[in-house]
Amino acid sequence: MPEPLLELRGLCKNYGALAVTDDVSLTVLPQEIHAIIGPNGAGKTTLIHQISGTLRPDRGSVLFAGRDVTALPVERRARLGLARSFQITSIVPGFSVLENVALAVQARSGSSFRFLRPAGSEAAINRDALAALEAVGLAGAAGRMANALSHGEKRQLELAIAIAMRPRLLLLDEPLAGAGPEETARLIGLLRDLRQRYGILLVEHDMQAVFSLADRISVLVYGRVAATGTAAEIRADPEVRRAYLGEDELA
Repeated sequence: MPEPLLELRGLCKNYGALAVTDDVSLTVLPQEIHAIIGPNGAGKTTLIHQISGTLRPDRGSVLFAGRDVTALPVERRARLGLARSFQITSIVPGFSVLENVALAVQARSGSSFRFLRPAGSEAAINRDALAALEAVGLAGAAGRMANALSHGEKRQLELAIAIAMRPRLLLLDEPLAGAGPEETARLIGLLRDLRQRYGILLVEHDMQAVFSLADRISVLVYGRVAATGTAAEIRADPEVRRAYLGEDELA
């Protein structure tokens, strides 16, 4: 088995007497989609915040590519290759699709945000931005305004923005939320393609998509990992059935 790209060791986060994440340990391998599922209030968002660096754990550690990054801020983790799609930058509605991705390329290079507008006109930045758009199937929309995109296309743009940071691992928090059936199918196909190049930690409520995409699934219940396994193993786990998955979800 390859060395983990991401390793969480005993992450704990308490708010008063409430343990929001409770001794969470898991790994994500290179070119793996590892999904985290669980009911509302299970601690999924808090866990993602701790991985991305927006929230420090009370105990435990986050290792990325063998390096302890527990104390590093978001921007340092991003430059090491740990990218959270919506956290790198928000979509700017008044900018074109290309300019939105060029903004992320510029941030990756360490350029000052005082020079946002010229970023879109620089050839090298544009090349990288177009490559990211090509990777998500949006190259043909480069000149469109971001606010003219459909919901699914905006999700694709968020992925392009993350890819423009040259990540090794993508943290995706509900990338299919709000997408219609056709958009969902397109995004699932895109995630399958992206797994060839990146590790992906996926938080998603669409169970059909999770079972279709994930190499491994961890179930979070009351802040603890109740089970980790393949889709078949999670479907068959009686504790997971009782705690989270109904028969309709397993059909």
